[in-house]
Amino acid sequence: MESISPNVLTYLLITWGAVTAVFLGLLIWQSILSNKEDDQLFLDSAEDHMAKEQREVVARITRLSRPITTTGIASAALLLAIAGVWLYNGLKMNW
Repeated sequence: MESISPNVLTYLLITWGAVTAVFLGLLIWQSILSNKEDDQLFLDSAEDHMAKEQREVVARITRLSRPITTTGIASAALLLAIAGVWLYNGLKMNW
């Protein structure tokens, strides 16, 4: 039996790196947005535009939750696949 081609492992590593970079970028963006979010605002009717801005920030943070979860799961799955391929190749070479 032959082991899986080293090219497969290389492609998996490149894909994992790209997905992980996107995941980290999304986490950083969410952190930047949440720094702009205030816990409490006491506004009068003259400052409605500030309340609107806060609602927009909260909406952006909420919209980011699904892509963050998806890329995090994809990154973890790719890492497990890389470990599996690496172990498979190692075991096949020793037998």
